[in-house]
Amino acid sequence: MHIRKSSQAVIGLLAAATLLTGLTACSNNSPSTGSSGSTGSSGNVNMVFWHNGTGDKSQAYWQGVVSDFEKANPGVTITIQVVQNEDLDGKLATAMQANQAPDIFLQRGGGKLADMIAAGQVADITNSISASVKADYGTTPFGFDTIDGKIYAMPMSVQPEGLWYNQALFDQAGVSSTPTDLDSFNTMVSTLKSANITPIALGAKDAWPAAHWFYSFALRECSEQVVQNLTNDKTLSDPCYLKAIQDVANLAATQPFNQGFLTTVAQQGAGSSAGLVANGQAAMELMGAWEPGVIGDLTPDKQNLSTLRWFAFPSVPGGQGDPAAVMAGSDGYSCSAKAPEPACTNFLNFMASKTNSEGYATAYSTIPANPKAMDVVTDQSLLQAGAAYSKAPYAILWFDTSLGSDVGNAVNTAIVNLLSGQATPDQALAAMQAAVKAG
Repeated sequence: MHIRKSSQAVIGLLAAATLLTGLTACSNNSPSTGSSGSTGSSGNVNMVFWHNGTGDKSQAYWQGVVSDFEKANPGVTITIQVVQNEDLDGKLATAMQANQAPDIFLQRGGGKLADMIAAGQVADITNSISASVKADYGTTPFGFDTIDGKIYAMPMSVQPEGLWYNQALFDQAGVSSTPTDLDSFNTMVSTLKSANITPIALGAKDAWPAAHWFYSFALRECSEQVVQNLTNDKTLSDPCYLKAIQDVANLAATQPFNQGFLTTVAQQGAGSSAGLVANGQAAMELMGAWEPGVIGDLTPDKQNLSTLRWFAFPSVPGGQGDPAAVMAGSDGYSCSAKAPEPACTNFLNFMASKTNSEGYATAYSTIPANPKAMDVVTDQSLLQAGAAYSKAPYAILWFDTSLGSDVGNAVNTAIVNLLSGQATPDQALAAMQAAVKAG
């Protein structure tokens, strides 16, 4: 999935660009499944809603939004089920296979969304988006949730990827500026190690955080045309992909990651990779714009890390990608194909209002998809990431999301095998090629 952003589209995405200058405690709730929502004999409407906001702020946000919607829509009841982020895709797939999808659920977009559409499990909301939401959003935010010209999810955030770092640890190590190219990045890693600071936190047990290093290196090594064609290319034969995998291997050889990174999870608890950054035990992590909120839930005082900052993934020597391009994604919310209408899409429009978009951005500490909600973003790292996203010539969706669950998981696993010494770069690429061809 690829978004080419003209200057007009960028303004549509972040109309408040001028402002840009100045999940994680585990839930004990088990998601309920069941055919999606129902309409009782009395005419009452019941819907089930799955989201991944396990933090206190995000849970309180959704409880408030649902309560407000129910008050404004007598007879409508929405049951919330919180699902830990790493479990969500698998639980959704199981529920959909059993024809018991929740009515409303978090949507990743890309190939994962396309698979759901092909299975007849998700509703087309193109003609149900309200005029006020369309006026606020413009067209660009819907790009990651659009398949064949139809919209299947309401985006609530935009998530540019980059390196989120603790400025206090950089200062402690004497790192005076952030790197823009791979050579200066490697020098920075060495400087941090010399100061006995773990340079990079990595939760490779969850696979996808490790694979994001491959995605970002590929974004720099490969031309826009090549990465844009990822889902159609059944060979991955362009030499840039092998170069990107080799870049990951070369980085790993410098031993920049936390001890035990292969068995470290990404977002659950103080010992997770996000927890290491939150508690000053590692200097930085490669993640999307959910990172400030995740880290904020893992700090001792449950507040955003005031010294958290952001810089773009470095350029690579001879790379064919635009150094200003970004890897990105979006949190969108879909209605099941069997969800009661118009109650479900009314709820999506309700959550996308300016007020609720502001609440979402605050609760999740992220960048809202609704440009009219940008006023509430004050976190310096988010402002930095948002400014870079607004200027990016193009944005590429996470590879695993773009490729769909089965192929994407195989790509992620290939990178973990590389990092664990079970595969060479050539072997990792061969595994990816086999998965893409089979998929």
